[in-house]
Amino acid sequence: MWKLYDKIAYWFDENRSKELMEQEYLELTLKHVPKNGAVLDLGCGTGEPLAKYFIDQGFQVTGVDGSSEMIQLCQKRFPEMEWIVGDMREVSLDKKFDVVLAWDSFFHLQQDDQRAMFKVFSSHIKNGGVLVFTSGFKQAEVYSNMNGYNMYHASLDTDEYKKLLQDFGFTILLHKVEDPNCGMHTVWVAQKQK
Repeated sequence: MWKLYDKIAYWFDENRSKELMEQEYLELTLKHVPKNGAVLDLGCGTGEPLAKYFIDQGFQVTGVDGSSEMIQLCQKRFPEMEWIVGDMREVSLDKKFDVVLAWDSFFHLQQDDQRAMFKVFSSHIKNGGVLVFTSGFKQAEVYSNMNGYNMYHASLDTDEYKKLLQDFGFTILLHKVEDPNCGMHTVWVAQKQK
C-alpha cells in the first residue's frame, strides 16, 4: 500500500486540499494539550496541511510514513522536524507525545492491524494526551481509485472502535460520522485518561 503512495506522491500533494477542513478537530485537540508540545503524525503524507498546522502552533512534529517520496517532501518543507520512513504498525519510539494523529492513514490497514494499532497509539501517548484518527463507521473493506491506483481501505464498526478506545484508557471527546463540513470524514478525538 505505502509503495503505491510513492507512485502518486506528487499527484497527491497537488490534489490534497490545504484548506484545513479539519480545523474544528485540530482546535479541539489544542484545548486539551499543553502549548508547544509534541505530535506523532502516523501516516503524515507530505506534511501539509496537518503537520504544518501543528508546526505553526509551535509543536514539535515527528512524522512517520511508509512512502519515502512523501517523507522527502516533508524533509524539504520542514527540515527542523523529524521525519521517518516506516510502517506505522511497527513504530516503537522511546518517547511519548501530547498528540497522536492518524488522519486518512489508519484506515488503509486491514482490520486486525487496526485492532493492534491501539496498543501502538497507547504506548506513544502521554496521560492526558489526545488521539485523533479517521475511520469508517461500519465493518467493511473497500477500494478507492487514486490517480489510477486501487487503494485498500478497511473499517471496524463504531461499537468496536468505542470498545478499543475504552480498553486502552481513552475517553471520547468528539466523534462525528461522515461530517459534511469535513469532506464526509468520520472522525474520532479521544483523550488518554490521566
